[in-house]
Amino acid sequence: MPTLPPSPLRSTAAAPVVNTKVALAVVTTIFFMWGFLTCLNDILIPHLKSVFQLNFAQAMLVQFTFFGAYFLMSLPAGRLVAHVGYKQGIVIGLVIAGIGAIGFWPAAELRVYGAFLTALFVLATGITVLQVAANPYVALLGPERTSSSRLTLAQAMNSLGTTLAPYFGGVLILSNTVKTTDQIAVLPDAERAAYFAHEASAVQGPYLGLGIFLFLLAVFVFLFRLPRLTETTEKADESHHSWSDVLRHRHLVLGVLGIFFYVGAEVAIGSLMVNYFSLPEIGGITEAQASNYLSAYWFLAMVGRFTGAALMVKLSPRKLLALFAAVNIALLVTTVSNTGMTAVYSLICIGLFNSIMFPTIFALSIEGLGPLTSKGSSLLIMAIVGGAIVPYLQGQLADRIGLHHSFVLPLLCYGYIIFYGLFGARRGAAATGAA
Repeated sequence: MPTLPPSPLRSTAAAPVVNTKVALAVVTTIFFMWGFLTCLNDILIPHLKSVFQLNFAQAMLVQFTFFGAYFLMSLPAGRLVAHVGYKQGIVIGLVIAGIGAIGFWPAAELRVYGAFLTALFVLATGITVLQVAANPYVALLGPERTSSSRLTLAQAMNSLGTTLAPYFGGVLILSNTVKTTDQIAVLPDAERAAYFAHEASAVQGPYLGLGIFLFLLAVFVFLFRLPRLTETTEKADESHHSWSDVLRHRHLVLGVLGIFFYVGAEVAIGSLMVNYFSLPEIGGITEAQASNYLSAYWFLAMVGRFTGAALMVKLSPRKLLALFAAVNIALLVTTVSNTGMTAVYSLICIGLFNSIMFPTIFALSIEGLGPLTSKGSSLLIMAIVGGAIVPYLQGQLADRIGLHHSFVLPLLCYGYIIFYGLFGARRGAAATGAA
C-alpha cells in the first residue's frame, strides 16, 4: 500500500521551492477568500429575498445553485487538478471565481433573479476547483499524523473570511431599506428607476471589487514557487487506479456522507440565521443588526479552529469530532425549544463546535489514499452539494412548520457526524484497493 511521503518537498522542478511553512501561509489566503465569498451568500439571500419578494424555498435557490455547482463540477475539477497539478489548479480556480464575481455587475443591471444565480454558479465553479486543489494540498504539506491539525489551522483562515463577510455585507448590502412590491408600484417612473439603480449598486460594487482582488491573487500565486507534490497526484499513479478502487475505501465513502451532512447543516443554519433572528419572538431585530450576530457565529468557528488545531495534536480527531457534534445537537434542541435571546445565543454557539468538522472529516477521509488522493478529494468536494440540498429542504420545512422549528433538520445531520467520528472514520481492510 502506498504511503504519503514524509517530506512534501520532493519536486522535479529545476527551480527551488519555498518551505512548507511559507507554502502553507500562501495557500491559507485562498481559504480566506473562498470563506468570505461563501459566507457573503448569507447576506445576499435576505437582500434578494426582499428585492424579488421570494419565499424561503425560492431564496434558498441561492445556496442550491452555489453548492449545486460543487456536485456538477467536482469531477471535472478533479480531472483538471490531476492534469495541471495543485498550484495551477489554484490559479485557474481563482480566475474562474473572479469571472463569476464580476458577473454580478450585469446581473444587477438586468435585475433578473436567474442572472444572479448564473453568476453564482460560475463563482462557485471557481471555488470548487480551489477546494479540490487546496484542501488536499494543505493536508499533504507535512506528516500524515498532523494532517487534521494542519487543515484545521488553514480552515481557521476560512473562518476569518466568514467572520468578516457578514459585517461588510451588512454595511454594503443590507444597510439599505428595501421597499415592498406595493411600495414600488406607487413610485413615479423616475423614482422607480432610481430605486432599482440604487439597489443594483449595493451588489455591484462589492462583487466587482472581489472579482478584481481574485484576479490579482491568481497572479500572485502563479508567480510564487510552491511545492508540487506530484507524488500524490494521478501523475504518480503507475497502476492507473479506477474510481472503483477509490470507492473500496470505506472511510472515504462514509466521509463523503459526512461532508454532505455537515456542510448541509452549517450552510442551512448560516443561511437562515439573519431571517431567524429577525423574527419578533426570537430577536426582533433588523436584518442589518442580525448580520452582526452572524459575524459572531463565524467568529466562534474561527476561534474553535485555532483551538481545535492545537487540541488535535494531542487528542484523537475522531473522538473530538463526535464530541463536538453531540454538543451541537444539544444546542439545536435548546434553540428549537426556546424563544428570545436563549434561542439566539444557542444558535450562535453552534459556530464554535462546527469549527473542526469539515477539515477533520476531510483529512480523515483521504488518509492513506496516496496517488488516489485527487480522486478522493473530488468525491469529498462533490459532497458539498449538501449545502444546496439541506438548506433548500429546510426552506421548504420553514414554509410549512415555521422557521423556528425547521432547525430540527440540521440536528439530524449532526447525528450522522457522531456516527462517523466514532465508527465511520476507521480505516479497515478495504483500503487494499490502493495496493
